[in-house]
Amino acid sequence: MAAIISCNCYSSLAASKCISPITKASSFLRTQNLPKYTPQKHVQCQLHNEQKGRPFSLKKCAISIVLAAELLINGIPSLDWSPNAYAANPTFPDLSVLISGPPIKDPGALLRYALPINNKAVREVQKPLEDISESLKIAGVKALDSVERNVRQASRALKQGKTLIVSGLAEAKKDHGAELLDKLEVGMEELQQIVEDRNRDAVAPKQKELLQYVGDVEEDMVDGFPYEVQEEYRNMPLLKGRAAVDMKVKVKDNPNVEERVFRIVLDGYNAPVTAGNFVDLVQRHFYDGMEIQRADGFVVQTGDPEGPAEGFIEPSTEKTRTIPLEIMVDGEKAPVYGETLEELGLYKAQTRLPFNAFGTMAMARDEFENNSASSQVFWLLKESELTPSNANILDGRYAVFGYVTENQDFLADVKVGDVIESIKLVSGLDNLVNPSYKIAG
Repeated sequence: MAAIISCNCYSSLAASKCISPITKASSFLRTQNLPKYTPQKHVQCQLHNEQKGRPFSLKKCAISIVLAAELLINGIPSLDWSPNAYAANPTFPDLSVLISGPPIKDPGALLRYALPINNKAVREVQKPLEDISESLKIAGVKALDSVERNVRQASRALKQGKTLIVSGLAEAKKDHGAELLDKLEVGMEELQQIVEDRNRDAVAPKQKELLQYVGDVEEDMVDGFPYEVQEEYRNMPLLKGRAAVDMKVKVKDNPNVEERVFRIVLDGYNAPVTAGNFVDLVQRHFYDGMEIQRADGFVVQTGDPEGPAEGFIEPSTEKTRTIPLEIMVDGEKAPVYGETLEELGLYKAQTRLPFNAFGTMAMARDEFENNSASSQVFWLLKESELTPSNANILDGRYAVFGYVTENQDFLADVKVGDVIESIKLVSGLDNLVNPSYKIAG
């Protein structure tokens, strides 16, 4: 188990270095292996932002801290270097949690498991199809022997469990779900033929197609929205279901790439307030034309509007719209609001939407103000094998509400100053209730 490493850092125009935490300076940065994410503008390195008159993060200081932390903590990176980013009594995950197994990192799989359904039969079809990804890590055509076992297991599970799967479909969606199951059966036969033909290159695309069918069948098992949002938040924009957006980013200083389009799936089943707030802002074109404001190898962040405001100003009130911290705990029927899982004493609890996938999307907020999120969002890039879902120190502290599902690997190429040309909703608008953008016209 890694020990806590603290490092105070100060910066000037001439130097940036880490100092021993023996003395208390008027300005310092403290970092440790329990990273907490804080928006960039709240990080203080005693440099002045001419535009807003606020301190901001000095890159050299950040690098110094990161290198020190990674060297001292066996390569475990620190995500945060805020002057307030430390816990007085940090809590470590139980060792049994750390060795409970590898985390699921695929965003599609995370979204499938996050659906509010309980149908073992369809999960038994899903799992071996997902395991094909591991089988394909075997070199050469030898991988196909393992893939064949996966396909046979999935096919057998589908034949044996089809009746139970159909019985789990929502009444209004039964015909659509049954049609998808027929396509899934045919697709399995086609995948079996691909394996027999020893066509390794065709396996992954067919696997993706079949898992899309599985995910769609599972969504057809959801019958309406499964719970009532807490009364104090019911009149806010809410996403009662899933939605997808395409974020087009214009890339600067790269002659080989002009733009990238990232598909992001937003999960309102597990974060209706957070996802609803974001979709509402997307419909207002709030993010269109905005620059990427942080890209440091750990996260990509945007959402800070021009001017003194640090979030979205609601035109009707002329005040910053803020939303509560919203965390869905695995096994619970509704999210908890306003408190971190650590504050609730739920140290071993797993979140339904963990920080596992490259491109996990979450709300940025003030470190000690749980309900201060507004419009700033970030995508996590750095991952560690020592941070599975129920031991990731970001889980339960920040509200995850979606995953980048297409082109997520290219997030690492995004730089500060790259421009979000547009974020457009491609599906799920019908799931948005109480949209304020319509009121605003």
